[in-house]
Amino acid sequence: MPETVVIAGAGLAGLACAVRLSAAGVPVRVLEAGDAVGGRVRTDVVAGFLLDRGFQVFNTAYPEAARVLDIGALDLRPLGSGLLVFRDGRRERVMLPWRHPAHALSALLAQVGSLSDKGALAAMTGRDLLLPASAVRGGTERTTAAELRHWGISDEMIDTLLRPFLSGVLLERELSTSSRVFHLFWRSFARGTIGLPALGMYRIPAQLAARLPERTVSLGTPVAAVTEDGVTLRDGREIGAAAVVVATDPATAARLLPGLKVPEMRATTTFYHAAPRSPLGEPTQIVDPGGAITGTIVLTEAAPDYATDGRALISTSVLGVAGDLDEPRVRERLTQIYGDTSSWEHIATYPIEAALPAMPPPMPLRRPVEFAPGRYVCGDHRDTGSIQGALVSGRRTAETLLTRLK
Repeated sequence: MPETVVIAGAGLAGLACAVRLSAAGVPVRVLEAGDAVGGRVRTDVVAGFLLDRGFQVFNTAYPEAARVLDIGALDLRPLGSGLLVFRDGRRERVMLPWRHPAHALSALLAQVGSLSDKGALAAMTGRDLLLPASAVRGGTERTTAAELRHWGISDEMIDTLLRPFLSGVLLERELSTSSRVFHLFWRSFARGTIGLPALGMYRIPAQLAARLPERTVSLGTPVAAVTEDGVTLRDGREIGAAAVVVATDPATAARLLPGLKVPEMRATTTFYHAAPRSPLGEPTQIVDPGGAITGTIVLTEAAPDYATDGRALISTSVLGVAGDLDEPRVRERLTQIYGDTSSWEHIATYPIEAALPAMPPPMPLRRPVEFAPGRYVCGDHRDTGSIQGALVSGRRTAETLLTRLK
């Protein structure tokens, strides 16, 4: 039997799995259907701008990222640790005081929720910030909406601040995501620095791929089927393998491994605009409780290298799948938020149909990665829908496989 392990898919999970196996001396071959590594974490160059495929950020609080990445080499450019809430024609500022001492009283003074709401939110944040992750994961599981109300946070506070922010994170407005997942995300936001690699999110998978031996990754090589002896490619070629890891999107994984249960996927669309100058002057996300968008941010306020001609690059996201025909509706709302946008240029629209796995309760934080003898599956749908989840899933799969190979 061949000694090589074949990994179908060169997203973060597949690359993390390959790096771990290669470090253990196991020959690995990664087969990627696309023209570059990264999966959903890709960056395109369009009209001189760096455009991530959908609004994505990196969080330094992800423990697995600290284990497998050289975070310093990413040259991370931090975003504002907080939000601007656009409401009734004005922007209310809510910033994390330990990150922005100059705005230490912003949350208290903002016309967002009552003093009781702010106290309850502070208590919940303090618990998530200070307790270990194992304790944060514990407790009664319910929906995020029910959990927020359990903490004594009013519907007005939820609808004004938390729902618009979390809808951009969880990609759903009902807040039906498991409270265990919510607390892990909330904890990471409170503990970490949120930012962008100076040269785009693609620097993350590129760094992982660079740690693999030459010719490990084969691009433009889609896997058509997993067989008893390995895999069959779309062009009919067969590749033998000691084991096969399916590290594709969930729908493709279910096709390659019939019987695999996969979650529903959430969709989002990101619109990119270029403006002659920055319309805001800071890299803080604006959320919109009553409008058509989930969030908007001037990316070049944090990462100037995202533009090569000195213009400002604005990223705006909406839930679901949209297209260029929806751009006028989005721009109308952006005009209300930023002011005159008549000089803005629409650069691109990125509809991402399968952006994030749904994570309703009951939500197992660790799904099995061994599907059958010699057949494995990894991806953020096996853990939590995040960069952290994808990287952990890749490592778990590699370690399970190493145990079996022994």
